[in-house]
Amino acid sequence: MFLGIDIGTSSVKAVITNEDGDVIDQATAPLMVSRPKDLWSEQNPDDWWKATNKAVLDISPDRRAKVEGIGLSGQMHGATLIGDDDRPLRPAILWNDGRSFAQCAELEEIEPRSREITGNLAMPGFTAPKILWVREHEPEIAAKIRKVLLPKDYIRLLLTGTYAGEMSDAAGTLWLDVANRKWSNEMLTATGLDEDAMPELFEGSEVTGMLKPEIASSWGMPSVPVAGGGGDNAAGAVGVGVISPGDAFLSLGTSGVLFVAGKEFVPNPEKGVHAFCHALPEKWHEMTVMLSAASCVDWAARLTGTNGAGELIAAAEKAGRLDHPSIFLPYLSGERTPHNDPYARGVLFGLDHDSGAAEIGQAVLEGVAMAFAEGLSVLGEADHVREITVIGGGSRSNYWGRILAAALNRPLVYRRDSEVGPAYGAAKLAQIAVTGGDPSQIAAPPPVLDIVEPQASDVALMAEKQERFAAIYKNLKELFPKETD
Repeated sequence: MFLGIDIGTSSVKAVITNEDGDVIDQATAPLMVSRPKDLWSEQNPDDWWKATNKAVLDISPDRRAKVEGIGLSGQMHGATLIGDDDRPLRPAILWNDGRSFAQCAELEEIEPRSREITGNLAMPGFTAPKILWVREHEPEIAAKIRKVLLPKDYIRLLLTGTYAGEMSDAAGTLWLDVANRKWSNEMLTATGLDEDAMPELFEGSEVTGMLKPEIASSWGMPSVPVAGGGGDNAAGAVGVGVISPGDAFLSLGTSGVLFVAGKEFVPNPEKGVHAFCHALPEKWHEMTVMLSAASCVDWAARLTGTNGAGELIAAAEKAGRLDHPSIFLPYLSGERTPHNDPYARGVLFGLDHDSGAAEIGQAVLEGVAMAFAEGLSVLGEADHVREITVIGGGSRSNYWGRILAAALNRPLVYRRDSEVGPAYGAAKLAQIAVTGGDPSQIAAPPPVLDIVEPQASDVALMAEKQERFAAIYKNLKELFPKETD
């Protein structure tokens, strides 16, 4: 059996898979995000560790005892600054933190070849600009930095005692030469760091260390190998078999991701497309990212006094109106692709006296779908994407699938265990690392449960709304408040 652990934003998830790739046990422990100032988003790394222990220990002891290997996945980009005692120097600055917008321009000015080296546009969510922000605003902290680790790699340090990372997560730091899969001295120098501050790099399917005996004992398992794993999206792709060119998935988690696998590095930074390494050797991928996806539905449920996202979606489905005029811009935390605008904010447009929970819920479901469609439109491989697998918590709703299929004008495929997400792929990467098995077999797509085909009438309605959706953002862009400190 194999254990996958995903250090997410809203929770830590642990899953156990068997040698056939079946999820046979799982548990989740919640996390909270701190937003002490506008644009800020932080978490205490100690909370990741507490949640990791809780999630793992909530799994059946009998299954824990049979674990042969562990894989890690996690939220990308988070700057976990480590001092000489291996303790965090401050709360981790997360992927959806927008404070370092000015430092992005500074970074590209310091290293004019930034986009050429990394294949990506400098955005506030990435790790490197955060270091420049810390140097400017918290110099006493910056002076103590010995290592910079990503969230899952901080947990790896506690599990194994090793400073190790892997290619897919490292690609999101802006310190990686993504084409050559190695740290870039030029990009590190631009932020006042060197390679000594970075973890050693591995592929996601390689062993990075062994579980410490004291941790193994407390978890009731042997001291097993810990695999490189992957950034949450790359690991999620491995879980649902999105590993060959043209394979694609859509993730409906806290954030929203449209991910397309490829065999080559194909950057397109000017359009805000992320071009990263995959979690398997000699593979890359491109993806678009929206900072708020399923979290928008949670927000709307709170706004309307509805008892959770499921009830809100059910209300929208009961009304079943894709022709309602309301439109929602899902930019509650700003937006990445294609706008790269941390100042953008959510907008509910076109409300009237009859607008209730069902109508607001419908607008939110459609707004997230239209933001995904904007992302698809800037992917270089978009024309080769024939169908899209859905993963994450939002994958449980076929009604939302109907709306998404219409906005994207592609069939959506629902697979067994797809809602488990990155932890599932992390377990498969552990299996590859421990057994040396064929990735194309271990990471084969799970069985199909359902396919949602786009309906012609829905496609036409969503296409008309898409134009208004784009126009609303364009007209409001300069009116969003700008936070400069």
